[in-house]
Amino acid sequence: MEQQPDTRGATRKGRAAALLLIPVAVGLGIWFVGRGLTPDPNSSLFGARYNEAMELKARLGSALLGLALVQLLLAAWMYGLLPGSKSAPRAVPLTHRVTGLLAFLLSVPIAYHCLSAYGVETTSPRVAIHSVTGCVLYGAFAAKVLVVRTHRFPGWTLPLVGGLLFCAIALLWYTAALWQLNGFDTPGLT
Repeated sequence: MEQQPDTRGATRKGRAAALLLIPVAVGLGIWFVGRGLTPDPNSSLFGARYNEAMELKARLGSALLGLALVQLLLAAWMYGLLPGSKSAPRAVPLTHRVTGLLAFLLSVPIAYHCLSAYGVETTSPRVAIHSVTGCVLYGAFAAKVLVVRTHRFPGWTLPLVGGLLFCAIALLWYTAALWQLNGFDTPGLT
């Protein structure tokens, strides 16, 4: 009797690859929407306009980076990667989820104002990096949710997408919040 090849592993990898197309579609969707928008520099963020809105976004972005750092530390604690720490108490995963939700909710008004006031621009290296990273951020968030919810990915996938999400937030902060708070200057970028 002829033995049939086991295709379960290939099928699982195919499904996982197909699921990763969703985050790519999210990022590209934001890119194309942002490129197609007519920017309105008069748009407000919680009533703030122009420089006041930029200052508010810088402060909200700094809070977002703070939440991302908390997320990173909680994840490291959950996976036993904090030197000298004991195993994470039961409250740590819930705290990780709650701070993740807060970070996502905090990012939405910032991103909405960026898109409505400026769209997706590539007018300078700093602005281009910021625009591309903003699109990547929501693709990475979609990827993290998919990886957490589907359980069809290899174990290294969750730290990879979580790390990408953290790096996107840090790079967005560097190219916008730091730029604003540092007198319109970002060290290392022109």
